[in-house]
Amino acid sequence: MIRALLLTTVLLAPCAARAELTLCNRTSYVMDAALGVESHAVFATRGWFHLEPGQCSRIDDVPDGDTVYVHARTSAVYGTAPLPQTGHADLCVRPTDFRIENARGCADPVRFTAIHPAASDKGPTATLAEEADYDFTQARLAGIQRLLTIAGYDAYPIDGVQGSRTSAALNKFIADRKLPAGAAENAGFFATLMQAAQSPGGSGFSWCNEVRYPVMAALGVVEMGTIVTRGWYRVEPGQCLRPDIHGGPLKVYSYAVAVDRNGAAIKAQGKTLAWGGDVALCTRDGKFELSNHKDCAGRGLTQTSFAVVDLAGQDAVTIRFKDQ
Repeated sequence: MIRALLLTTVLLAPCAARAELTLCNRTSYVMDAALGVESHAVFATRGWFHLEPGQCSRIDDVPDGDTVYVHARTSAVYGTAPLPQTGHADLCVRPTDFRIENARGCADPVRFTAIHPAASDKGPTATLAEEADYDFTQARLAGIQRLLTIAGYDAYPIDGVQGSRTSAALNKFIADRKLPAGAAENAGFFATLMQAAQSPGGSGFSWCNEVRYPVMAALGVVEMGTIVTRGWYRVEPGQCLRPDIHGGPLKVYSYAVAVDRNGAAIKAQGKTLAWGGDVALCTRDGKFELSNHKDCAGRGLTQTSFAVVDLAGQDAVTIRFKDQ
């Protein structure tokens, strides 16, 4: 889930704004930033400066001023804006690139936060960071993980660590999009991820969570004539997930249940909020992979009712979890 960000600066030796300023993004979100400068109670604003996770942008021709402010916006694909709702000044901006010399008095101002640029080898520098306190390399990877997850690939958790799950999700995304090897390091990769995140269904089979609770999902696929069930896949509210399915099966089996923060099943009108069907297959608590579905209870497992999902002749199938 999206956590609130801390709009901070790296404070080494505070200094006044000069002719240039370097603005850095150490968050896991693609951002567009606007800059504000207060000089003798007059506010000027300028934007937008595009910042990918782990990226810095040098802003030239910044006027001297008493205080420097920043406002950042994120794409709607991230859901609720992760930026602070509090700030220090309400100033004017425009939807596209702009420069406003007197940025007070407009009908729809946005909230800017005062910053204190720090002296660095890049000159005066301000850094946008979040609670995880990523370094630049971690921020880039966490940004990739976040957009892969929104696009329906299993890159969770979003932690800036190159684990096996992240590698598998990234490789699958690159293969699905027919991108060259090493595409993740190329300029424009975040634009490709953003495009995918805006249409998370894509090709293949996906789950999309449209309820306000996390959903734990399990999948069954026929392998060597036997149904193999695997779980659990966590699908956050407002997000989609595309499980890795090999071999182009004609059908899969799906079950999902909404859970609270402690992992307990959510009850709605006295019934478990779950999405399944009529096919009895075995599951269990915790991570599992099961191919024997006889006498589930006798073997300490849970008999679970899965739905059959027909994939034959369809490029994309999405199961959407909605309030029942």
